[in-house]
Formats: sequence, structure tokens, C-alpha cells
Amino acid sequence: MFKATPNPPETDASSAGLDPKKVQEATDRALDYYLKPKEADTKSDPSPAQLFTVVEGIDNETLLANLSENLASANAMINDLTFDLEGSRRRVAMGILQVIELSELLANRVLDNIDPR
Repeated sequence: MFKATPNPPETDASSAGLDPKKVQEATDRALDYYLKPKEADTKSDPSPAQLFTVVEGIDNETLLANLSENLASANAMINDLTFDLEGSRRRVAMGILQVIELSELLANRVLDNIDPR
């Protein structure tokens, strides 16, 4: 049996009648499109309903350290509140306390992974 194409088919761009330079340019454009996405415009103005914003350029460790401190403060506030409550309201506050403590553990683990001490 005669095959019209070689086995395996030729993959050389020049033998297929394609300009190797154009093939390389097309390949680079395709890879850049998928592997180097353009950065979104971060200079947009915040919405009028947005009260707070985070300054651009702050490193992740600083952001995580502040997150950890905020969670510790929330933990202290809800602890103080919880012991003044009774019944179902106390159980709700204890549930909030548990979520805060778990979040604090996660943030601290990330900080340890970034800069183990």
C-alpha cells in the first residue's frame, strides 16, 4: 500500500513551504499571549463606595503581618465580648471567635512559610 505522506509527516517549516522566521514570530506571539498576559490597568479610580484602599507595591510579607495583627485584635475584641454574653448569642460569638482563630493560624503559617524563623 502506498502512502501519500511520509511516515511520520515532515514537520520542518521550510519543507512545508513556510518561512521559518514567520513561524517563529507566530510561535512567540502565541506563547506571549498565553504565558505573559498583559497587566490590568491598576491605575483605575476606586469606586465612591470604597472607603479604604491598600497602597500599591507593598510586599506580601508586610500584608500578611498586618493581616495577622488585625486578626489578633479581632480575636481579643470578640474574646472580651463573648464572656459578657449568655445563651445563643454567646454561641454565635464563640463561632466567630473560632473562625478568627483559624484564620489567624492560616495567616501565621503563610508567614512562617515565607520567612521561617
